[in-house]
Amino acid sequence: MKFKLFVPLVLAVMMGSLQAQSYPNKPIKLVVGFTPGGAADYVARNLSVPLGQALGQSIVVENKPGAGSSIAADQVAKSAPDGYTVLLASPSSISVNPALNPKLSYKASDLLPVTKVTSSPIVIAAYPGAGINNIKELIAKAKQDPGGLNYSSSGNGSAPHLAGALFGQVADVKMTHIPFRGGALAVQSVIAGDTQLTFGTPPSVLPMVQAGRLKGLAISSRERSPLAPGLPGMREAGLPDYSIEFWYGLFVPAGTPPEIIQKIYDATQVALKNPNLKAALAREGTDISTSASPAAFAKFLADDEKFWVKLVKTTEVTVD
Repeated sequence: MKFKLFVPLVLAVMMGSLQAQSYPNKPIKLVVGFTPGGAADYVARNLSVPLGQALGQSIVVENKPGAGSSIAADQVAKSAPDGYTVLLASPSSISVNPALNPKLSYKASDLLPVTKVTSSPIVIAAYPGAGINNIKELIAKAKQDPGGLNYSSSGNGSAPHLAGALFGQVADVKMTHIPFRGGALAVQSVIAGDTQLTFGTPPSVLPMVQAGRLKGLAISSRERSPLAPGLPGMREAGLPDYSIEFWYGLFVPAGTPPEIIQKIYDATQVALKNPNLKAALAREGTDISTSASPAAFAKFLADDEKFWVKLVKTTEVTVD
């Protein structure tokens, strides 16, 4: 009886080993949980070319927006664990959404970490006609009219949403959150004057600030950054106790063979050294930030999750 159970196990291990040896032998899908034009999409499309070159196969970017990027995470979590479906995720789908909604159809453990790829501050920008030129004016205006200022974000549970909630907590002001299905749509709402300000990712916001279509107020890191020239950090802006940054990383379905995860990791390290990729990301306010190994990324996530879950609880953010 034990022998009969042992044989299928050996065969499964052998098949997994053969699968890893031949990987990759067809195009790989890189799933993004936000609409085209936002930060996640920008990172994915710029990463896809050098990553595909390093793996020897084309990378096809697929946008699956909705539910704060949970739809994309769920799709990848339920995909075959063969390395051909990869998720580009932020804290939203890995830490925030599971904390916000215990009824999600996937768990964070359904996805295995490969590596972190980028990190960025959030940019706070206002509609030029709103009469808000800096953070102190923003706080004063919000205190004068509690709940009267609307801020847009790329969706419920997104890093920009949480950045806005934390800002309200630290500055002791109340603003109304208006979620959209992606950063580009959130920014367009401010340009049109439908919302007064946005907490957004640099690729979504900085080009509009530089073009004069949005008024840049500050970045969410404590100090200035060369990634966002001309914008003060929060210490200089007058709110030194406020600081938040976010990241993007690669994930695969649970059950993916370790050898395949290592191949994706190794190829990503090669891709992230590409000078054209680094320059393209820097132009849009995004910095390359990688992990020492998949295990190191997993350890980072365990610590990082505590920050995001605490933030969700203390700001009383909901999915409604």
